Amino acid sequence: MTGILARLPRPRRLALLLGGSALAAVAYFSLGGERAEVARVERGELRQAVVASGRVRTPQRVEVASQITGRVTGVAVREGDAVIAGQILLQFDAAEWQASVAQARANLAQAESRLQQIGEASLPLAEQSLRQAEANARQAERQYQRVGELVAKGFYSPAQLDDAQRARDVAASQLQAAQIQAANNRPQGSEVRVARSNVEQARAALAVAEARLAYATLRAPVAGRVLTCSVEPGDTAQPGKALLTLAPNGDTELTAQIDEKNFGLLALGQNAQVSADAYPGEHFPATLSYIAPSIDALRGSVEIRLAVAQPPATLRHEMTVSIDIEAARRPDALSLPCDSVRDAGGQPWVMAVRDGRTVRQPVKLGLRGAGRCEVIEGLSEGEAVLPASATLGEGRRVAAVNRK
Repeated sequence: MTGILARLPRPRRLALLLGGSALAAVAYFSLGGERAEVARVERGELRQAVVASGRVRTPQRVEVASQITGRVTGVAVREGDAVIAGQILLQFDAAEWQASVAQARANLAQAESRLQQIGEASLPLAEQSLRQAEANARQAERQYQRVGELVAKGFYSPAQLDDAQRARDVAASQLQAAQIQAANNRPQGSEVRVARSNVEQARAALAVAEARLAYATLRAPVAGRVLTCSVEPGDTAQPGKALLTLAPNGDTELTAQIDEKNFGLLALGQNAQVSADAYPGEHFPATLSYIAPSIDALRGSVEIRLAVAQPPATLRHEMTVSIDIEAARRPDALSLPCDSVRDAGGQPWVMAVRDGRTVRQPVKLGLRGAGRCEVIEGLSEGEAVLPASATLGEGRRVAAVNRK
């Protein structure tokens, strides 16, 4: 053959060589098939996560409002300040309420003095008057009896008996009055009851005055942090209008809206890793503590909340956070790239390469995470599959090349 080529002219010799190369190429493709990049089914750890953006949520907020109309004379806190229960927040002009307290105390002192006077003076005097009235009544009765005997014997005139009877009746009336007066001044008497009632009323009036005076000083109802303060010295506060908002101390909570398609992946107690958008390099753990029982139809989402046992010092209320919830983990799972799966939302299948030919293979999927899908049924470790973007049909001969 070499001798024949040597005797041929140069142009015919080149044409024969090129023709031989073309035949070799055709033979190659007919035997090996089209080159196609493939992915391999691999075994290893697979983690499925639900990722969302959320916010730091205060479990409850306390709005602090005034119960009186008053002029603000002092603001003791600023937004962001930590406060303890009972700490002074605002101070109102208290001159009027202080005067009311002083008046109420004076009225109470007067009522108590009257009650004391009954026990120390009125009752002894009434008892003494009663004894005198009793003595006078006895004396008038004896006098009436003597005069009656003398009138019967003719020594006195009937007119004298009338005078004795009148004196006896007057003494009896005075005795009755003394008895009533003494009874009224005794511990269970009406005078004492009225005096005690006046004391109780005066005490109640003092309590009301002191309570209104206390309203002039606005204190923190619970320990927490000041979120908002919408008042300045000189402002006039109205009853019921919120002046400050407090976030009570307690467990820090995160809230987020999760797409309803991930609802089935969520379960109470799942662990999560969280980072504040302001500090993306700092991560802290959280636990899924609440899943709303219903779906928000307008947004197609479900509300979740996560408890943070040890929040970092940098965390602030209403901060935006990124949440990564670990829904499941397989330490030894078969998986392949998710972009190799076709009709993943219906009856998933892949185009596998077996014995140099493409084969349509239905698969059953499990976890999905980090771009890989778990294969529960349909494929074995090491098998090759075409990407879903490949247009080769079933039964085509291919030469598999691993994806880089």
